[in-house]
Amino acid sequence: MRQITEIWKKAGLFGIGMWALTEEKLQDITDELIENGEMQKEEGKKFVRDLMDEQKKQKQEMENKISAKVQETVDRADLASKSEVDELKEMIRSLESKIDNLKSEEEEEKDL
Repeated sequence: MRQITEIWKKAGLFGIGMWALTEEKLQDITDELIENGEMQKEEGKKFVRDLMDEQKKQKQEMENKISAKVQETVDRADLASKSEVDELKEMIRSLESKIDNLKSEEEEEKDL
């Protein structure tokens, strides 16, 4: 049997290209390897299962890295978070209300 590296090359599974493979496409490649006698049927099932598991793992790891990098970039940009913006909006509403109350009191005093 070929070494696993050669099989991965044939399947085009290096790097991000692995993400593009669907389970169906991977199964087609594996079926071809089985038909050509390059892999046993049980080996093929395990191969597909293992690669799909690895694909999910790599995808999750990449998503985590991207999220961390985005958060790091946002932090460095010194942007306000949604909760900070919401807090500021509430403070503005409160201050506007106080201003309106003061204006009303002032108008009442003028009328006296």
